[in-house]
Amino acid sequence: MSRVVDVLVVGAGPAGLAAAARLAAAGTGRVEVLEREHAAGGVPRHCGHPGFGADHRGRPLDGPAYARRAVRAALRGGAAVRTGVSATGWAGPLTLDVTAPTGLERIRARAVVLATGARERPRSARLVPGSRPAGVLTTGELQQTVRLFGPGGETVRGRVGRRAVVVGGEPVARHAVRTLRAAGVEVTAVVTELPRAAAGFGAVPVLTRTVVAELLGRGRLTGVAVRGRDGRTSVLRCDTVVFTGDWIPDHELARARGLAPAPGTRGPATDGAHRTVEPGVFAVGNLLHGVEPAPVAAAEGRAVAAAVLDLLDGLPAPAAGVPVVTAGPVRWVTPGLLGPAVPLLVRPDRRLVRPVLTVTQEGAPLRRERMRGEVVPWRSVRLGPEWTSGVDPAGGPVVVGAEECPESS
Repeated sequence: MSRVVDVLVVGAGPAGLAAAARLAAAGTGRVEVLEREHAAGGVPRHCGHPGFGADHRGRPLDGPAYARRAVRAALRGGAAVRTGVSATGWAGPLTLDVTAPTGLERIRARAVVLATGARERPRSARLVPGSRPAGVLTTGELQQTVRLFGPGGETVRGRVGRRAVVVGGEPVARHAVRTLRAAGVEVTAVVTELPRAAAGFGAVPVLTRTVVAELLGRGRLTGVAVRGRDGRTSVLRCDTVVFTGDWIPDHELARARGLAPAPGTRGPATDGAHRTVEPGVFAVGNLLHGVEPAPVAAAEGRAVAAAVLDLLDGLPAPAAGVPVVTAGPVRWVTPGLLGPAVPLLVRPDRRLVRPVLTVTQEGAPLRRERMRGEVVPWRSVRLGPEWTSGVDPAGGPVVVGAEECPESS
């Protein structure tokens, strides 16, 4: 079956739903959202903790409530949200092949918004040696299991275990610890390669500069071998290990279309309006940068609507912009294509104390400024448009770097 829509949004997480809500409410025509999961809302559906803003009465929202509100907004705007539907590949520049419960489809759109999000790398992708016992999870798998079977009781403990080790030092590891403890699971340790972990682990021991060297056990996990900063190996006894963080964008569709990744992010490069180099294809949310909080992803979804509307109105798109590269202890920068006066999101690859951030083009300094306090690898630094106001659209790549203070080493 072949159909035509005005805007096709792939992914019904915070970014995709926000884009669909704004575009549909603007009278764009048929706006259709595809979601491969059985329910829309993205990762927040599984996050049963507050931190997702507040409702109209000022009451804090947890992840599921935030997701429900985002879905309602898209539907009220007039968007069609389809679940259990997967985009499997491209049949043309703006045409996608789709697998739905009703069969195979081919959907052609005037604009495509990729909002496929990001996922945590599983144990296999992290190349952790050992056997393949039960009890090895990512945070998402943990949260889905606890949400499905309830936070307490023998059923969830039988699936999740009774004694766990959490791998990772970012805030998502803290949420994994809270989920485990709420399920009645003892958390024996948090293990992280970082020299310093995020705060908030309470009485749980945090082993920094430590890596998981091997998974132990057959049938069910019996422990993890860890190697500390001194090179010595020890064993932590547990029947569950949860691998957290180490996000990678769900970029299969973007790669299949030949969209080049931005430095460090592994997501497609876009300009400041979320246009990719492929005319009519846009990308937003954590597909671009795994991972930012849901409100940040949703803000990008709302922001992309202006550029999509310009395209549908026949307005010419500006030049793609010059590429961005990173230098020094900068892990990634978005957007990956720059024109003048475009704000930036920057992530370091390690903790830095009062670093000097620099932006240069062809050796010429555009901006240089010392940051107050510290920057950490689990939180982005937002640089305003003044940082790139001197970018020459006809010039060479823009380099974003950082210089460390001696005290941060």
